[in-house]
Amino acid sequence: MDNRIVTNCDRSLDSNKNPAGHRLPTVNTDNAMQLPIANPIVGDENPDSKAIDPVCGMRVDRSTNLHSDYQGTTYYFCHPGCQEKFEKNPDTVLAERAAKDAAKGKGSSDGGCCGGQSGSGGQSGSSNGQPADPNAIYTCPMDPEIEQVGPGDCPICGMDLEPKFVDPSSSGDDQQYLNMRRRFWIGAALSIPLLVLAMGPMVGIRLTDNLSTTTTGWLQLLLATPVVFGCGWPLLVRGVKSFRTMNLNMFSLIAVGTMAAYLFSLVVVLLPGVIPQAFYEDGTPPLYFEAAAVIITLVLLGQVLELRARHQTGGAIRELLRLTPDTAHRVAGDSEEDVPLDEVKKGDRLRVRPGEKIPVDGTIVSGNSRVDESMLTGEPMPVPKVRDDIVTGGTLNQTGAFVMEATGVGSETVLSRIVQMVADAQRSRAPIQKLADVVAQYFVPTVIVASITAFIGWAFFGPEPQLAHALVAAVAVLIIACPCALGLATPMSVMVGVGRGAKDGVLVKNAEMLEIMERVDTIVVDKTGTLTQGRPEIIAVETVGKWNEDEVLSFAAALENHSEHPLAHAIVRRAGETNRSVSDFDSITGQGIRGNVDTHNVLVGNSTLIDEQTKGSTERSQIDAKAREYQKRNATVVYVAIDGELAGILAIADPIKESTPAALATLHDLGLRVVMLTGDAQGTAQSVAEELGIDEFHAGVSPDEKLNFIRELKNQGKVVAMAGDGINDAPALAEANVGIAMGTGTGVAIESAGITLVGGDLRGIAAATNLSRKTMRNIRQNLFFAFVYNAIGIPLAAGLLYPVFGLLLSPMVAAAAMSLSSVSVIGNALRLRTARLA
Repeated sequence: MDNRIVTNCDRSLDSNKNPAGHRLPTVNTDNAMQLPIANPIVGDENPDSKAIDPVCGMRVDRSTNLHSDYQGTTYYFCHPGCQEKFEKNPDTVLAERAAKDAAKGKGSSDGGCCGGQSGSGGQSGSSNGQPADPNAIYTCPMDPEIEQVGPGDCPICGMDLEPKFVDPSSSGDDQQYLNMRRRFWIGAALSIPLLVLAMGPMVGIRLTDNLSTTTTGWLQLLLATPVVFGCGWPLLVRGVKSFRTMNLNMFSLIAVGTMAAYLFSLVVVLLPGVIPQAFYEDGTPPLYFEAAAVIITLVLLGQVLELRARHQTGGAIRELLRLTPDTAHRVAGDSEEDVPLDEVKKGDRLRVRPGEKIPVDGTIVSGNSRVDESMLTGEPMPVPKVRDDIVTGGTLNQTGAFVMEATGVGSETVLSRIVQMVADAQRSRAPIQKLADVVAQYFVPTVIVASITAFIGWAFFGPEPQLAHALVAAVAVLIIACPCALGLATPMSVMVGVGRGAKDGVLVKNAEMLEIMERVDTIVVDKTGTLTQGRPEIIAVETVGKWNEDEVLSFAAALENHSEHPLAHAIVRRAGETNRSVSDFDSITGQGIRGNVDTHNVLVGNSTLIDEQTKGSTERSQIDAKAREYQKRNATVVYVAIDGELAGILAIADPIKESTPAALATLHDLGLRVVMLTGDAQGTAQSVAEELGIDEFHAGVSPDEKLNFIRELKNQGKVVAMAGDGINDAPALAEANVGIAMGTGTGVAIESAGITLVGGDLRGIAAATNLSRKTMRNIRQNLFFAFVYNAIGIPLAAGLLYPVFGLLLSPMVAAAAMSLSSVSVIGNALRLRTARLA
């Protein structure tokens, strides 16, 4: 595997695509690492660009605080350990890096402390057996700043790196998981008979009674060696790397503990005469092969469970990616052909038949239908779609056929952007993670010191056999204190929480937004598109005389089809398709429109136009009274006359969303204050605020005034979330502690806000609030489990129970307890998958 390190952040797009047709960023590997030494991006002052850690060769953000200046060049580091090593002897580090690059040829790097094959013993890849894309970028789930081309393991925590870009062909049981699972089962198959041989006599299973001590030792050696150096090889390699770079982690403790038990036992078998009498038990030196093998097997079990949990958290993403069809029906003139999805380009016209999934994002150019958008919005009712309406790739066309023009393909589709946003957010770090980072930085060295102290204490002050007890205590301390639970506490909750939010259409940009959202006490909302539907709709039709509602709508829509007035679209949408013919169309400025529809003369306009162009009506006063009632509700009233006589009125307004009242009630129940800022007139704003029970409202507010209002709230000590459409409200969204973009996912810049509500529903704010609170509570629970586990486990492993109960914790029991702590953290995090958000 040629592990090439990414050397610049502005990677050009090449022809490599993932199975969904999404273009993946790659690097020019012919020129990679050609520049000398380790920070090859010298001279690029863009703070968002990437640099190369000169110690381990990892790709890191220039925005990091870990950097050092040397001989006029700034070098950036992925971890304090790398920075410290560099600063002690920069010339040696730079020379070693240049030598490694030259040895690999053409500037490729061994990846420093994370190069080579995947830590799981092979290349990561999809479950269909295809090899991993050699140009795919991999990153660490625990330390997202770590990136490299190709699989490997993280130089900081030792975890397997994961593909940064989601592969829709992966079923979740990928090569990495299968490889680790195979190692576990082989280890278990060999460890069980080893455990019976070593521990059987204690429970009455005496298989070794007829075997000599030497024969028993060799049998245990033969069973333990493939477990330790075969199944456990990736764990040992990571442990060695951690000492080489001094990024000590859980694998450091596992390597030291298992190798201490295995090597001592090896000496007992090969050179029993060199073992001091102080180690002897019942007249012979003890063997700890079973401890080393069982520890490795239990750690592998923990790795398998963790990988399985990670794939479960990504299940929703993979299901989303599979929503798009494999092919599309491309229309060119009178011909039509089926083409693979990745061949569809912007501007192509595609036919979508009833029952088919919409292949890409686009706009309907002919036909009409009803589309099931529940995969985006969560709403079960299909949405009517007519000409010029926007449709989204992955949604399901139901009743009619239409032709659409592709406007977003590949990675530009709403679905692809949502998937990548969720994947990026799952790898992000919450500020609370800094606590675990600080603890972890000092934790492993402290544990090693504690292990040495336990060995010395038992060796000098313990009962006979002193050295045997000392070795057991030292190894147990190392194993039980593995900080895997501490490292998993925050990332697992973030991954599961972000995935859970995505299921309900709550897209979180990063973990920091989750943490801030928990503290929000004031919600500021726009009116149009947030509380209301955001587009005019007919809310009532009143008819006069012989004309019924369908006829009035049909005649009015036939004329309005020729009009560009904003209210015309509301009338056309309500009436649907009409086959009536129109002639002599005329627009009367400031009053309305007129024309012949079929054999009838039709007027559509305000009351002045009707007064001037029609005869009087005995029912006119009643219609005017109803018109005034609708106007009080901030509706615009349009009059319709047919053949010189009043036929009815149409009341048009931007209606409040059906879900808004209940959503506002939920927000109030959560203790949040709701403020409405709108550019609408005072009367309209007051009517909406009173109807909905808004705590505070301000009308006629410009975008600049919204920005200043948010600023003032923050100056008062409020933690503010601003919800808007992400366009006119952009300054206020940026100023708020949390910006929430409302929309259906179409036309909304998903990247512009901290949280995006795909469905454009106010209930999403309540869901986001609940999500943040439940996720942060889950993180604190996990950190509590991890800290308390180590606070109790280390003293027990060191021998706290021995003076009272005469019990000394076996390294195997310590390994089981360590695995159990990881499982408890993973299990607690997975509870978020079923959390109720709204």
